[in-house]
Amino acid sequence: MTRRANDLLVAAPGRWDEACFLVPALRALVASGLGTGVCCEDHQRGFFETIPGLAVCAFPPRAKSREIAAGLRADAWQAALLWQGGPLADAVKLAGVPRRLGPVAGATRGFAKSLTHPLEYPVDPLDHRVRHYLGAVEAMGVEARQFVFFAPMPLAMSPDPRSVLLCPDSDFGASHEWSADRWCALADALVGSGRKVSVGVTAAARGAGRMLAAHLGESASVHEIPLSHEALACFAAHAVVVAADGSAAHLAAHAGATCVTLFGPNDPQWKRPLGTRHHVVRRHVECAPCLLADCPLDHRCQLELEVVRVLAAV
Repeated sequence: MTRRANDLLVAAPGRWDEACFLVPALRALVASGLGTGVCCEDHQRGFFETIPGLAVCAFPPRAKSREIAAGLRADAWQAALLWQGGPLADAVKLAGVPRRLGPVAGATRGFAKSLTHPLEYPVDPLDHRVRHYLGAVEAMGVEARQFVFFAPMPLAMSPDPRSVLLCPDSDFGASHEWSADRWCALADALVGSGRKVSVGVTAAARGAGRMLAAHLGESASVHEIPLSHEALACFAAHAVVVAADGSAAHLAAHAGATCVTLFGPNDPQWKRPLGTRHHVVRRHVECAPCLLADCPLDHRCQLELEVVRVLAAV
């Protein structure tokens, strides 16, 4: 396949879960023969560079629209696929990209008016979020439903089948985290059954990962997990990743690990990690999914999730 020059620039979502959900659509566009690029913040550059044939245009965090536009003008993109209004959408217009495509369902009036080619396609509210991105490229006439587009990143690693990485921290908020005593009980049970347990520690302010690492001491190795492409090799080196609902679970799935994700206020039907081999464990309660970062009640979706159910999924 010969890549044509700068046919379509795709705006990258800032959240890591959304970035992972965009990957199948990007792969479909590249496979179609379109000269495809993605425009993202610098911290996402390495992640999108894992997609063969995709050009990556990165800009600094908090960059102004004019700064981003200056970097895009020289590339002479023929079209851009946008998802919402904001500095990136404004930059595409300022850069003189002649064709601006994007979904209009649920869009603000200002964003819809900025599109030269609005895309209309059905997305059921109960569909997985990946359909939001696939629907757009299918509306452009691109075949997007091939298994290869959903495959994890091809890292040449053969993890020990006994290896388990526990990631208690969530960057989605405190309500997305299981209680520390449950994580400790799960880890003790895994170590007792002969599993090789590691703990992933992220920069989440609540420090659940560090508390678990302190509890396990020398019986577990500890890994600092940056929420970026730099964590992909660590995730791929483990057979199973057990994680709170957060960015780590989605990056681990992209890296090829089998994920067990603990859901609380979020909806797994809508936002579970991509791939049929992954497992979701949740305790359905009457107030879920509330989608809130902080629980206004009593954290019942987390407190009623029992260790034995998570252990059975690992």
